[in-house]
Amino acid sequence: MDNSRRVYSTESGRICSSCAKPAAACTCRQKQAPPAPADGVIRIRREVKGRGGKTVTVASGFQLDDAGLKQLAAELKRRCGTGGSVKDGEILIQGEHRETILAELKKRGLAAKLAGG
Repeated sequence: MDNSRRVYSTESGRICSSCAKPAAACTCRQKQAPPAPADGVIRIRREVKGRGGKTVTVASGFQLDDAGLKQLAAELKRRCGTGGSVKDGEILIQGEHRETILAELKKRGLAAKLAGG
């Protein structure tokens, strides 16, 4: 049984299911996308990958606290007439609403631009 991998050990604690290393030394979590640049520009992009073919509009790069971000997300959802959420400092709006969100953010005096294709 030299092909088996350790599932749990009291010596190192939890084991990552992807890379089979201790959770503290996990390398697969470090391969995530780099954080958005903090240049004050809000970038609005469209995502489909990993969402079962459903389109989501993502706005990132906000310089707001959690409460302000949630309030802005609620107003953008109302403006687009759809659902959405706030995750990891980004606003996710269901559907293709890049132009609507861009117009709304510019109307509020925020620097925003479309990102991606």
